[in-house]
Amino acid sequence: MAKSFKPSSVTQTALVSLLYFISLFNLPQTKALWLTLPSSGTKCVSQEIQTHVVVLADYYVVADNIEGHPLPTISAKVTSPYGNNLHNNENVTQGQFAFTATESGSYVACFWMSSKNLDGSSISLDWKTGISAKDWDSVAKKEKIEGVELELRKLDGAVEAIHQNLIYLKNRESEMREVSEATNGRVAWLSIMSLGVCVSVSVLQLWYLRRYFQKKKLI
Repeated sequence: MAKSFKPSSVTQTALVSLLYFISLFNLPQTKALWLTLPSSGTKCVSQEIQTHVVVLADYYVVADNIEGHPLPTISAKVTSPYGNNLHNNENVTQGQFAFTATESGSYVACFWMSSKNLDGSSISLDWKTGISAKDWDSVAKKEKIEGVELELRKLDGAVEAIHQNLIYLKNRESEMREVSEATNGRVAWLSIMSLGVCVSVSVLQLWYLRRYFQKKKLI
């Protein structure tokens, strides 16, 4: 009868260390922020996100809970790089937004005070993207996996995220190279045209001066 393989604690530690090591080369996936909102005005944060990336964020008001005084309320709005409204919440003390990016670019989350609070307020924003936004506890319970197998699943997700990031960076580099080449071509043509104009003006000046001096019988 075949014996089942049970990884040792050393193997588990090595896998966890490898997962952490690989994640160091990935783009930042968690952004925990503390924002101080003014009594009037808007405070915004943004993050560069590529397509097909899952985004999950929680925010809540942080304030001294004085007896008899409720927490101040805020409003929140999240927009895509092309201005599409992805989340809009008003007069709340906490909230959450989640979506899968369909556009590559900078996603912006803005917050402002809804209630009248002369001193303003602060909010905590926990912004997760990619593999960090995945609920691994639910995955483990649903698929009945744990230990090394769960860590391997996380490792596979991290590797896939790195692969997607590399493809995204490669595409961006290709786009920037095309823009740079097009710009260099336009600059070269502009330089040639400028040189041609300068030469033409110089020739016309010499021709005019020669005729002027001939009329005055100086030459």
